[in-house]
Amino acid sequence: MQRLEGINVANRLEKRQLLIAINCVAALSIFFFGYDQGMMGGVNNADDYVKLMGFGYIDEETGDPVVTNSLLQGGIVSVYYLGTLFGCLLGGWVGDKVGRIKAIALGSVWAIIGASLQCSAQNHNWMICARAVNGIGTGILNAIVPVWATETAEHTSRGQFIAIEFTLNIFGVVVAYWLEFGLSFVDGGKSPIRWRFPIAFQIIPLLVLFGMVWFFPESPRWLVKEGRDEEAKFILKRLRGSDESNSARAMAEYNDIRNIVQLENKESQKNSYFHMLFGIGSGELHTGRRVQLVIWLQIIQEWVGIAGVTVYAPTIFRIAGFSAEKSQWISGLNNIFYMFATLICVFTLDKIGRRWTLYWGAVGQGIAMFLAAAFSKLGQDASARGDDGKANAYGAAAASFVFIFTSVFGATWLTVPWLYPAEIFPLQVRAKGNAWGVFGWSIGNGWLTLLCPVMFAHLGEKTLHIFGACNIVAIPIVWALYPESNQRTLEEMDLLFAADTPWVWDAEATFARLKAEQPELVTAAENGRRVEDIEGSAVGKTTASHEA
Repeated sequence: MQRLEGINVANRLEKRQLLIAINCVAALSIFFFGYDQGMMGGVNNADDYVKLMGFGYIDEETGDPVVTNSLLQGGIVSVYYLGTLFGCLLGGWVGDKVGRIKAIALGSVWAIIGASLQCSAQNHNWMICARAVNGIGTGILNAIVPVWATETAEHTSRGQFIAIEFTLNIFGVVVAYWLEFGLSFVDGGKSPIRWRFPIAFQIIPLLVLFGMVWFFPESPRWLVKEGRDEEAKFILKRLRGSDESNSARAMAEYNDIRNIVQLENKESQKNSYFHMLFGIGSGELHTGRRVQLVIWLQIIQEWVGIAGVTVYAPTIFRIAGFSAEKSQWISGLNNIFYMFATLICVFTLDKIGRRWTLYWGAVGQGIAMFLAAAFSKLGQDASARGDDGKANAYGAAAASFVFIFTSVFGATWLTVPWLYPAEIFPLQVRAKGNAWGVFGWSIGNGWLTLLCPVMFAHLGEKTLHIFGACNIVAIPIVWALYPESNQRTLEEMDLLFAADTPWVWDAEATFARLKAEQPELVTAAENGRRVEDIEGSAVGKTTASHEA
């Protein structure tokens, strides 16, 4: 094959230029995702929105929203995550069935419909339904876009490209906050435009995404799985380079992918979501274990505190003693620091690995949460005593540690729970596997966005202590259960999860033993060996040793 049919950027660009172009399109989806999350923080403070939805009113003296029905407020926000829960499962199925490109287009259209319904909502019932529809579109995109990005990137730079995309994710949060902060001054913040325009604004990147994605190459790994080998070879050559040495490398990668497809088809025939969840019929692939890992990693990501900080940051700053208006601009400033902190991950994720990134993140986040809670309490106590000087000092300290928390999170836990599910699943179910990660994120985020208003209303700053404790608990969980995926090809993941126990030390020992027993595995394609023969014999030896 000399070129792809029609207009396609892969016909003109190659190597790093093509990878950058693919990741720019993926970043559009991730930008929308971030914008959509950050948007509700400002919407919840809009005078017209609070009254129209019927969950409270605005205090005329302070300008603070007074919530009389926190369950309704949290429910409107969290029903979005119910939509993402179903949307991710649909997106994973569609992505594995008809391809990554068509699934992205479907998600874009669905999200456009949801955004249109949201910005025209007239009551809370309408808004709840619109949020659910929009969530389905977001779920589809979140299930498939990271898979498309990782399947086109090289194993040495997967983390870097995904980290760059999530810088755009937080840029979306920043745009949402500052747009809404600016609109809060229109008609004294009482105009419907304060919340309707920000919701409608998200339609712009979605339209661009839908229009552009058709001109980009399909995942070569999905094409091999579907038997469209010539297209896959052409795209791989364009991704890795069409000169002689890079072309040979692309062919070696193609042969590894082809042989892994044959291995997985032989090893596992039952690939429904039900079979994946319970690990039924996956043999030595241990798909059920991988599903549990990605679901819980995403749930833990939300419980370390980011769900509360992202959506309810103004509430946190009001607890620390700041006014409603000051809370809004501090939240926006916090998100600017958050965005720049994600650049740390771009340069470290592929160097120190996924596990160490999560370790240092959990330590930093836990300390920041405990101290933010402590200074918030001191600030409130000083304010109650009428000591405004100390109240302001303690409030500033609390805000500083919220800044530190979001910066550390942006550099660590933001990216890894989204990258890991896109890396570790077998090719035959990679989109569905990543969908399980989004499923876990939907549960964790929806659960917390529903609980956050209630927790802050009843526990106040003690809510932050809960988040701090979750960071501490996360460290031994990651240490014991999550093997390192850094600098390993997507085709090597089946060996990494070949052990019969869930423990990391067994996974690494089994991986090392299988590679030592069959050293030619890493150059199987170049030597003309069939990867499934090598892996099959290795896995067979592993099974035999366990049976013995």
